[in-house]
Parts: sequence; C-alpha cells; structure tokens
Amino acid sequence: MARLSDRAAGAVGSVGEYLAEQRRHAQLSLRQLSDLAGVSNPYLSQIERGLRKPSADVLQQLAKALRISAETLYVRAGILDPDETSDGTRRSGVADAILLDPALSERQKRVLLDVYASFVRENEGPADPEPDHPATNPAPTSPAPAKKSAPAKKSAAAKKSAAEPDPRTPARKRITP
Repeated sequence: MARLSDRAAGAVGSVGEYLAEQRRHAQLSLRQLSDLAGVSNPYLSQIERGLRKPSADVLQQLAKALRISAETLYVRAGILDPDETSDGTRRSGVADAILLDPALSERQKRVLLDVYASFVRENEGPADPEPDHPATNPAPTSPAPAKKSAPAKKSAAAKKSAAEPDPRTPARKRITP
C-alpha cells in the first residue's frame, strides 16, 4: 500500500479538480468562491489548476464556503488517510461514495452517513437479536389464525354459477332411496 505522503504528491491536482467541480456545481465563479472562503483569487486559481497545495486551514475555509465535507478535501489533498475516519475507525467504500458524490448536499451526506453508521453499529451488536424486533426476527412458520370478517356478498355472476352446473364437468347422478 502506498504511503500517505506518496499519495499526497499525486493528489494535489485531484483536489484542485475536485474543488473546481464543486465550485461549478455550486454555480459560483472563481471570484465569488475566493470572496466566500477568504482566500485570494489567484491562489484559488492555482489550487484548482494543481499548481499549489492548500493547507488544511485553507481547505476548511473552502469546504465551508462550498458547503461540502472538509474531510473529503483532506482526503483528496492527501492530508487525511482515506481508510480512516476522524475517530480512527476504518471506513468502507460506502462512506467514500457518499462523501464524494457531488449531487448530494452536505446535509444529505451527513444524514446518509449517520444512517449507514447506525446500521453498521446494529450489525456489530450482540449475536442474539432482540426478541421483539420485527426486522431481525422472521415471522413464525405456522399460519396465524385468520381474523373473522363479515361474510362477503355474492355477486350476481357468483349466484348464477352456484345455481347452474358447470357444463365442463360431468353431471352427477342422484341416488334416490
């Protein structure tokens, strides 16, 4: 596996490309983003073209201005290991896909990551599922007793078919004593 510093060298251009993509997605000009983030217009242009490597502080300012995850920018810039989250636990490709999706807002990303994390925690829990949890305990195999309901009214066609025998079945002989 490549070391973090090795990945960082190749990631400078990618963080700039990603920032440019996010800026266009937010429908901001270079000048507007530089004003919102508090960085100079030429410096931001150099970052987007891959000529400069921004500091973590600058990335955080840009993330805040673009309303995207600073963690995603840190990973793109090679500052943060993409396989670990901020609390030191391993992250899966699902979290990366959520964080890197430009079609999702920052709020949507947080909600999806929270839901995903809750499912992971639930699956890592005790091996014996809760007895009253319907999602983890299948329904009993014996059929449940049927509810009593009001007798259904027969339609006219059903009444007619009950009165007349089906011509496709042979007629039964009646035995009279």
